Parts: sequence; structure tokens; C-alpha cells
Amino acid sequence: MKATTIKRISLGAAVACGMALGGMAQAETSLRVVGNFSGNKIHVEEVERPFFEKLDARDDLAVTYNTMDGIGVDAADALRLIRSGAFDVMSVQIGMASRDEPFFEGIDLAGVSQTLDEQREAVNAIRDKFDARLQERFNAKLMTLWPFGPQMMFCNGEISGVEDLKGKKVRVFTPSMSRLVQGLGATPVTLQFSEVYLALQRGVADCGVTAPTAGNSGKWPEVTNHFVPLPLSYSVQGHFMNLDTWNRLDETQQQELEAAFAEMEEAMWQVAYTVNDDAIACSTGQSSCRDHEAYDMTLVELDEASRERVSAITAEAVLPVWGESCELQYDGCAAVWNDTVGAAASLSIDLP
Repeated sequence: MKATTIKRISLGAAVACGMALGGMAQAETSLRVVGNFSGNKIHVEEVERPFFEKLDARDDLAVTYNTMDGIGVDAADALRLIRSGAFDVMSVQIGMASRDEPFFEGIDLAGVSQTLDEQREAVNAIRDKFDARLQERFNAKLMTLWPFGPQMMFCNGEISGVEDLKGKKVRVFTPSMSRLVQGLGATPVTLQFSEVYLALQRGVADCGVTAPTAGNSGKWPEVTNHFVPLPLSYSVQGHFMNLDTWNRLDETQQQELEAAFAEMEEAMWQVAYTVNDDAIACSTGQSSCRDHEAYDMTLVELDEASRERVSAITAEAVLPVWGESCELQYDGCAAVWNDTVGAAASLSIDLP
């Protein structure tokens, strides 16, 4: 995908936002916004930042935008920060924040969705239940849900298949991903994205899991040599708004903002669909590389047995353990998952 095309996606969202948000001048509402990590350059610079700059241009909004790492916010604390009103809008890495609400991780459990289309079906299936739980537990309104893309491994050492991951220290960022990695015989290491480059460079981690475009933009191929194209999950993200802030807006403002955030969500989905294949090609030195930095990592070829092993670990170790932990905080959680994500994925959690 050409850089100009990426630009067109973000500017299209911004233009649509501008068309939707030309309301009457009124008293300004301040929005303190925490965006994604600055290392995710396409998402931040081509979509998110222009979007919030457009909102700031409204007569009725005053938006202060900062990236998560720019102001030192820990991604795992996002749900508590948005509930407290410390910020009005936050870009939330749902898997990392799910320690405060296991139900939310159910939107993107490791090993469940095999393709991006399947992940989108799962997101759409659980969206309403997710929003209701978010409002009830964290005083926040769901504004967007979208994925970074397939979460794959950038590794050091000789790797020819998933069996060679045994004994390696693998950076993960969700509880279910930890269980899947453990099932493969590796040791999970939980790190924020901004910490991973140095961890890989210094041997604190042997592998790091992220989307291909994020890893390439973060220069992970400088400190790794094997790329493992096995999608463990899709790193679903969301933009959440503090519910008190939302309720201060009038009905017209709410409708306009919902339409605008829907445009941004679609732009983020299009990034996930279009840029990751090019990132893989560039990271592994293929001639089809166009818009990412070129490196010479070895592309590991995986057989069907590797994918079947991941599916087996998901059914045996990921789903039942998550279901039990979620039930402790949310009675009926497994049933809700079965009726939404489970139905979309043709999977079921059967608890004793």
C-alpha cells in the first residue's frame, strides 16, 4: 500500500469528521485525550492525531492530545484512569487493561480468530455487551473498537517451527496470550510496547509479539532475525470516553461524535487490512516491499500442524481458564461469550 493511500484513509476520516462536526458555536467542552503509543506511527500520525486535531477545530470542543508514552501512562492502568476522570478520552489496549475486567479480554482471546475477518465478526458480535459492561464497571462509553492486526513473533535464534519456541522468553501482553505461549513451551514476559526493543536487544526477551507494521515501525528487525507468521491474536484496541464527560454533551453533539468516531474506527480497520502484509514483506527482505523499512529477517514457514497445535492449546488451556477467571467477577460471563464471540467462532466454553 502506498504511503499516499494510507494518507488518503486518514484524511478521508478527517474530512468526514469535519463534515459531520460543523455544528453551532457553543460553550467549549474540554477533552483531555490520551492516544496510542508514538511508536505506532501510522495509527498515531496518519489517523489518530489528525482526527483529534479536527475535533479541536470545533467551536464547542477544546482537545488536548498526547500519546500514551508521551505523558508516561501505563497501558495497564487505562480502565482505572478513564473511570476516575483523569482523562476524558483514552486509546485503550484492551488486552493489557483486562486485568481489571477479564470479560474485556474475551473480545480477542489468543488463538480464537484465525483471520482478520473472523476477528471483525467477533468484535461486532460482542460490541453491545462490551459497551454495557464498560459503562457499568468503569463509567465509560465505548467509542471505537479496532485491531492493530495479526499479532506475530519477531524472534532471535534458529527457528524452523513452533516447536523451536520451547524454552524461549516471549514478550506477551494479555493473560490468554501468556497461556498460549506457555502451552508452546515458552516463558511469557509481559512488557509494554515501548520496552520491547531494549528487551530484545539485551536478551531479556528472545521473541516479541506484535503486529507486523508495529514491529517494523518500532525497528524490532534491528534486534531480531526470525519472523514467525503465526497470528496469536489481533490486539483489539478501543477509544473510550468518560461517561460523565459524555453526559455533559447535548444530544446533537453526541450524535456527531458517534458518527465521527465511527469514521475513525473504519480508518483503523482499513490500516489493519492493508499495511501488515507489506510490513511482513519489508521485514523479511522481499522484493514486494513498498512502504515500510526494509530488513533481512528470515521468514519461518509454518505447516498446518503448527496451526492445529495452537487451536488445541486454545481449546484445552486458554478458553476454560479464561472462562473460570471471568466468572469470578461477572456471573454468566461464559454464557455471554458463548452467545457472542463463541457463536461467531463456532467455539464454546463449557465450565463444570
